[in-house]
Amino acid sequence: MSFSGEVKAELARQFGRGRHCQLAELAAMLELCGWQREKAVLLNTENVLLAEKYRVLLKKAFGVFPEDAKDEDVLRIAAALRPGSDEQSLLVQQTCCRRAYIRGAFMAAGSISDPSRSYHFEIVCRNRRQAELLRELMNGFDADAKVVERKRYRVVYVKEGARIVDMLSVMEASVSLMNLENVRILKEMRNTVNRKVNCETANINKTVSAAVRQIEDIRKIQRTIGFEGLPEPLRNIARLRLEYPDATLKELGEYLVPPVGKSGVNHRLRRLSILAEDL
Repeated sequence: MSFSGEVKAELARQFGRGRHCQLAELAAMLELCGWQREKAVLLNTENVLLAEKYRVLLKKAFGVFPEDAKDEDVLRIAAALRPGSDEQSLLVQQTCCRRAYIRGAFMAAGSISDPSRSYHFEIVCRNRRQAELLRELMNGFDADAKVVERKRYRVVYVKEGARIVDMLSVMEASVSLMNLENVRILKEMRNTVNRKVNCETANINKTVSAAVRQIEDIRKIQRTIGFEGLPEPLRNIARLRLEYPDATLKELGEYLVPPVGKSGVNHRLRRLSILAEDL
């Protein structure tokens, strides 16, 4: 099962405690993948989990299963849920109802990418009104949600991993939240290790390149004027560099008697480089 499927399977078992939350979740389901006819309120889905949750929610909120609903039940449901109406915002006045609405919207038309590959949370809406309401509700929980047009739909999406974790918390998908957090921790650890390795590799390459240039300069001096005419500090460091081509500046300094620090060794090697350039 995909990560998105795992989230929906968990949400299918999550029900609001109050009737007001059940109404909000039902309203979101119908708003995003349902429609109302004269004597029917229909949910259009091939998702078995969604269909079953819709069925149970109707029973909890209205005391009737969809297959048993009569005309008066349909009118009562439509009046309470206001599918396709601008008045749906009246169903999400409380924080718990906003959570339930987002949960129902995600169950109906949402998806999350595999977090081991990328971070992307989205809910596909059929029109601008739906998208704007949903974005407002999600941003009320600091989701930083945005809306993009995709063909004839509006898509409300969240990209940042931490924000998606917040959305899972909002929808009360605690198990999926922990699974996502575990993936995020592993990815962050890998990224940290890679950054350190890249940094160390760059430092090694820099050190090796510098050593190669130093040896070339020293050999040029050796071929032209020799070491005997050099001041003793330069003569000693030149011989050490040729003897220990892979040594760091710190190690070269420790080979000297008395020992010299990195800055002192670097200063002497720079003097040799200037001398080689003059030659």
